[in-house]
Amino acid sequence: MFEGIPVDVSPIYEGERIRKGQYYVELAGPKSKGAELARVLPMEEVEDEKVTIIGPDIDQMEEGKAYPFGLYVKIAGDDLETDLEGVFERKIHYYLNYIQGFMHLNSRDLIWCRISKDSFKKGLRLHHVGKVLIKMYKKEFNAVKKVEVIIYTDPKEVDKFIEEARSIYEKRDARLRGLKDEDADVFYSCLLCQSFAPSHICVITPNRPGGCGAVTWLEGRAAVKIDPNGPIGVIEKGKCLDPVKGEYEGVNRYVQEKSGGKIQRVFLYSLFDNPHTSCGCFEAIAFYIPEVDGIGIVHREFKGMTPIGLPFSTLAGQVGGGVQSNGFLGIAIEYMRSPKFLQADGGWYRVVWMPKALKERLKAAIPSELYEKIATEEDAKDLDSLKKYLYEKQHPVVKKLKEKESKEVTEEKKEEKVQEPQKEVIQQVQQIPVTMQAQPSTQIVPNFTIILKNAKIYAEKIIIKKK
Repeated sequence: MFEGIPVDVSPIYEGERIRKGQYYVELAGPKSKGAELARVLPMEEVEDEKVTIIGPDIDQMEEGKAYPFGLYVKIAGDDLETDLEGVFERKIHYYLNYIQGFMHLNSRDLIWCRISKDSFKKGLRLHHVGKVLIKMYKKEFNAVKKVEVIIYTDPKEVDKFIEEARSIYEKRDARLRGLKDEDADVFYSCLLCQSFAPSHICVITPNRPGGCGAVTWLEGRAAVKIDPNGPIGVIEKGKCLDPVKGEYEGVNRYVQEKSGGKIQRVFLYSLFDNPHTSCGCFEAIAFYIPEVDGIGIVHREFKGMTPIGLPFSTLAGQVGGGVQSNGFLGIAIEYMRSPKFLQADGGWYRVVWMPKALKERLKAAIPSELYEKIATEEDAKDLDSLKKYLYEKQHPVVKKLKEKESKEVTEEKKEEKVQEPQKEVIQQVQQIPVTMQAQPSTQIVPNFTIILKNAKIYAEKIIIKKK
C-alpha cells in the first residue's frame, strides 16, 4: 500500500515520542508557527494524488532548527458534506503519527511536528508525508474520491495560509453558536484519542465542542452519516439529571461503558466534582485558584508562567491522560464562547486571570463589564499581585473573598471569648544564674552555672516546690 515510502507506516507508531536530541527538524510548534486545514471541495477543484511543496523540503533545512509549517488537504467526493471538514482535519493527527519517525501533536493552528534523525537518514521527505495522507484518506473513507495535498514551509506563504485557515475555523465555529444543547436530540462522542488516553471519551454537544476544537456537534453528525461504525458515535442524551452542571443519564451510561467503568459521571459545564476528561490535545486549560476562589485560563500558545507558578506544560500533565482532575479542565477555545461555559461555576464571572493574547481574542465573548477586571500576565505574575489587582478592580470574586475574611475574623473573636483568658508573665532581668547539678554517672562532673543575659522568659505555668 505504501510503496515508495522509505519508512514504515503503521498504527504501531502512534504515540511515538521524538525527544530533544532525537529530531532532525521541528515543524511549527512553540519555536515557530503553523496550521493545518482540510477542506471538502468540488471535484473539479481537486487534482487527485498531487503533492505540492512551497518552500524548502527537509533536506534543505538545517539540523536541529524549527521551521514554519502549513498543511493543506483538499478532499472531494460526490457524497461528502462540508460538515466533515473538521473530522477529516482531525484525522491528520492520526495518519501522520502512523509514519515511523514523524511526531504530530495538537490541531488547527497549534500543531507541533518533529522528524527523527533516523527517518531523515532513511530518506523521509515532505512529499512522502503528503503521499501517506492521500492513501490513508482513500483507504478509510470510500466516499473520498480525490485528495490533493499542499505543504508550505516558506515563511511568508505560511503566514498567508495561517490567516486563511483561521478564517475557515471561525466560519465553522460560528455556525453552531445559535444552537443549544436542549435543542439537540442526541450528543456525539469521539474516541479518536483513546490510543493515547484509554479512559477518555470526548462528549460533543452543540454548546461544547471537543477539547481539540476540531470536532463540533455538526461535524460529529456528518461523521456518523458517512461512517456509522467509526470512532465518532451517537450518545443518547437520556434524562437531564442536572441542567446547571450538565449531567445527563445517557452520557453517564455511555462513558461508564466506553471507559471500562473508570469514569462513572460527567459534569459537562463544570470543572469540579466530576469534570470532563481530557486526552492531551486540548487548546486551553481552566484551573481553580483557591487563594482567590477564582478560575484561571491558559492556552497552549502562552509560554510564560501562570500566577500559581506553573506553565501550560506542567498543568497539561495534571489534566491529560483521560483522568478526572477536580479543579482542572482541558477545553477548546470555542467552548469559552458558549453560553454553557463553566456555568455551574459562575462562568466568566469566576474567571480572574488569562493571557493577554487570549483575552483579546475572546473579547466579544467576555461580558463588557468584566473585561477590564480579568487580570493578564501584565497585571499579575503571582498570587499576591493577582489578589491586589482583583481588589483594585472590584472583580465579582472579591465580594465572596471579603465575606470569607469577615467570617474568619468573627470566628476568631468567638474563639477568643470562649477560651479562658491567659495571663502572660514576662520576667525581664539583666542576669539570671541557673545552677545545674549533674546526675550520677561513671564520670565525675562538677556542678556548673548557666547565666542568661538580657533574656525574656515566657511561661504558661510556674510550679514552685518546697524541698
